[in-house]
Amino acid sequence: MGRGKVELKRIENKINRQVTFSKRRGGLVKKAHEISVLCDAEVGLIVFSHKGKLFEYSTDSCMEKILERYERYSYAERRLVPSNSDSTENWTLEYAKLKAKVELLKRNHKHYMGEDLDVLNLKDLQNLEQQLDSSLKLIRSRRNQLMCESLSELQKKGKGD
Repeated sequence: MGRGKVELKRIENKINRQVTFSKRRGGLVKKAHEISVLCDAEVGLIVFSHKGKLFEYSTDSCMEKILERYERYSYAERRLVPSNSDSTENWTLEYAKLKAKVELLKRNHKHYMGEDLDVLNLKDLQNLEQQLDSSLKLIRSRRNQLMCESLSELQKKGKGD
C-alpha cells in the first residue's frame, strides 16, 4: 500500500520544517545520484537552506565544470533566440547567475583558505588537496626559478668585478 498524498504547503513549525528539509534534501541527493548512475548523466544539484547555507551534489566531475558547461550552453541558447537585451527578465536572470557565480567563488576561496571544510565530503576534500598540491608545486617551481636567476645574476656581477 502506498503512502498518502502530502498537501504541499509551507510547514509552520520551524523544527518540523528543518527536519523535513534535511530528510528531503537527502532524498533529493539520493535521486540525483541514482539518475547519474542509471542513466550515465552528469548531474549538478544546488540547494540553499532558508538560512542561506549551501548544499550541493555533483557527479564524478566537479560542480565548477558542470556550471561552466551550463553557462556555455545557456549562452549558446541565448545567441540562437533573439531577445530584447534590455528586458528586466534577462537582467534578473543574468544577475542571479552572476550572484551564484560569486557565491561559488567565495565558497571556493574559503575552502582554499582552510575554512568551512566541514561541508565537504571525502571526495571533495581529496580534490581540494590535489588542487592545493598542484598550486604549491607551481609556486615552488616559480620561486626556484627566480632564485636561480637571482643567483646567476649575482655570480655574473661577482665575475665582472
